Amino acid sequence: MSNQKVKIGFVGVGGMGQCAHLKNYVTLDTCEVVAIAEIREALGKKVAARYGIPRMYSSHEAMLANETLDGIVASQPFDRHGVLVPELLRAGVPIFTEKPLAASFQVGEQLVAAVKSSGTWHMIGYHKRSDPATMAAKAEIERLKTSGELGKLTYVRILMPAGDWVAGGFNDLLHTAAPYPDLQRDPPAPDMNAATYTKYTTFVNYYIHQVNLMRYLLGEPYNVTYADPSGVLLTGQSVSGVACTIEMSPYRTTVDWQESALVCFEKGYVRLALPAPLASNRPGRVEIFRDPGDGATPETVIPQYPWVHAMRQQAMNFVAAIKGEIKPPCEAEEALEDLRVARAYIRLLEK
Repeated sequence: MSNQKVKIGFVGVGGMGQCAHLKNYVTLDTCEVVAIAEIREALGKKVAARYGIPRMYSSHEAMLANETLDGIVASQPFDRHGVLVPELLRAGVPIFTEKPLAASFQVGEQLVAAVKSSGTWHMIGYHKRSDPATMAAKAEIERLKTSGELGKLTYVRILMPAGDWVAGGFNDLLHTAAPYPDLQRDPPAPDMNAATYTKYTTFVNYYIHQVNLMRYLLGEPYNVTYADPSGVLLTGQSVSGVACTIEMSPYRTTVDWQESALVCFEKGYVRLALPAPLASNRPGRVEIFRDPGDGATPETVIPQYPWVHAMRQQAMNFVAAIKGEIKPPCEAEEALEDLRVARAYIRLLEK
């Protein structure tokens, strides 16, 4: 498949389907979007016409019955994954969905089991892992852990203030007057009452990216140790004892996005700044500080990365994974851990 274009089918071309995903895939030389399935037919036809997609179906069942695909991108509400993903897995090809894996740990477990029995794999859309800056920061962190030149990894801090996450990314969105249909949703978590489940899904919707990014930067699992009653601070500890924190909107911005991560070693750090999720042609920024001691002059290095944004690189990574060139950045089994961390946080928050 390395010299052939990967054939992609889309299930859903609403806001995120169009602007976070489709417009990136249709401009890649390595793949071809051959069909879309959109239950709001008028919208589907407009999107297909704009992006030159040859076939549009009013259901994913019809698309799968008539198309031979190499991969499926299904940008859907996460509380629909338990219903939809097992149906898509029957096609026997890799699938991509947005974060998180599911709206509850229980449905997440069912999806992981379904993936294991399907013979294929399921990539979860944690696009921050695909930002060129995050990829470079991760490589440097792992190098420093191996070399030991800055000592031990001591602390990871993620800061995510509320802000303008769209950054003009919906400017070219095609709209429809048709209401979103009333579709079957996954059941709520059986171990939570209605109020707790609402609190849980709100946290998952807003901060599951940071929950996932923390594990990626640590390079190992972690447990939640404290949930500040104000809802601003989550603290944890990795399995090897590294302290970690997630600061959730201690302040907000209206015309900016100021998400960052600080990964500390005994004699330096790697700092990562990430752009708004839908900002185009803008990678994150990495700052590496080294103070080796013994009279050596400390140095700060700020590399420059290509003008590729995370959503586009994520599409490139999905296609490359289908081709067998790389592993998917985050699969269903790991993404289940995010739901476990979120559930532990909410339980501590309600104590």
